[in-house]
Amino acid sequence: MAERTQLVVIGGGPGGYAAAFLAADLGIETTLVERRANPGGVCLYEGCIPSKALLHAAAVIHEAKHAESFGLSFGAPKIDVDRLRAWKNEVVEKLTGGLGGLAKSRKVRHLRGEARFKDASTLLVKSDAGESELQFDHAIIATGSQPVRFGHFPQSDRIMDSTGALELRDIPKRLLVLGGGYIGLEMSSVYAALGSEVVVCEMADQLLPGTDQDLVRPLHDRLKTQLSQILLGTKVAEIKVDGQKLQVRFEGLNVEQPTQSFDRILVSAGRKPVTDGLGLENTAVRVTERGFIHTDEQCRTTERAIFAIGDVAGQPMLAHKASHEGRVAVEVIHGGKSVFEPLAIPAVVFTDPEIAYTGLTENRARELDRKVEVVRFPWAASGRALTLGKIDGCFTKLLVDPDDGRILGGALVGPGAGEMIAEITLAIEMGANAEDLALTIHPHPTLSETIMESAEVFLGHSTHIFRPRKAPSPAKSGA
Repeated sequence: MAERTQLVVIGGGPGGYAAAFLAADLGIETTLVERRANPGGVCLYEGCIPSKALLHAAAVIHEAKHAESFGLSFGAPKIDVDRLRAWKNEVVEKLTGGLGGLAKSRKVRHLRGEARFKDASTLLVKSDAGESELQFDHAIIATGSQPVRFGHFPQSDRIMDSTGALELRDIPKRLLVLGGGYIGLEMSSVYAALGSEVVVCEMADQLLPGTDQDLVRPLHDRLKTQLSQILLGTKVAEIKVDGQKLQVRFEGLNVEQPTQSFDRILVSAGRKPVTDGLGLENTAVRVTERGFIHTDEQCRTTERAIFAIGDVAGQPMLAHKASHEGRVAVEVIHGGKSVFEPLAIPAVVFTDPEIAYTGLTENRARELDRKVEVVRFPWAASGRALTLGKIDGCFTKLLVDPDDGRILGGALVGPGAGEMIAEITLAIEMGANAEDLALTIHPHPTLSETIMESAEVFLGHSTHIFRPRKAPSPAKSGA
């Protein structure tokens, strides 16, 4: 006889476990189907958390080198790869173990296995013990995404995806990173700091394709000093395995050395939603042309009792977007009238310097033909940035509605950008204008002051940079 649950959540990532925990808090009998021993998903096991642990190690190395500029020398770092890998794993185990404990405390039932829809109210759950049926009132699909793989590349354990790169099996002498997106650049920074000679190959004509160029430029300049080569407008035509080496042939307009040899290759050319094997064909759940599950503003699929959240439900593929969608789905299932309609979803690239942006971007404003005023505050005018020695190319930017001063978007380039972007996101969500930000007292000396001063730039009275005040229009001045 099939077991029954009010809600089943398929997938234990940041969207899935957030949904399951909220449902349990609201008194909904909840079952979580997850193949691992504890919740966490790709983010905690193979993504955000382990990569940030390694990026922190890279940042320490960079900071030590940077300290030489103001008279502190530590010498060349001694890198114990085994200990570094173990520390990274300890961080992951501590977090995922904690989530497992929270699931038990909330009495979330954990079925360890993989789920497939038998029909719109029944799941088949396959585990080591065999296959069982689970009937449900509602289901939330939170199966996430996986790296895009290229079938024409040869099979070799020296060709890695992002998961393989985070395992940190060794520090290759020469590493090729295919893809200049945020995953590729973050891992490039890590391996370069640890001593690899890193080449980045990107088919587009800029790193972080689609991102405003002014945000990318400082990062590109910094990476040129850390990486061996950055090949833009270039593709890999062929890879040949030659013993322990990988021979790569490049094609592109600016390729000066068409064939190069590498010890490892990291393929980080995007991710795709995980829907294969879910049995969606046994339901009315519809998938878009790009492979995402079609959902409405309440995260409901075209099958009324089934919801989908996170990477599997569409861009942007970000953990915090998944968590919020999970909460919306549960609130709807609980009888609420919630909808997922954020004005801004922040994005962070944890490189050196960090890049963070939220809300409307300049690229998007041009696509929409939306009139905006863009104001920037250079960190060279920030006392706190100067004390950190972090001013090269770093700045804070606001996109402001020129008619009423409302904050529409914003970005930061520099250390701590990922932490500070939340202030601009809150300003957008609350409908704040530039005067609100300018009148909010920010602690001194901090980098957060650059947000306040950016707003002051728009108003024409930034304390630390001079910008002539706009002349009032005849109508407003009464002339």
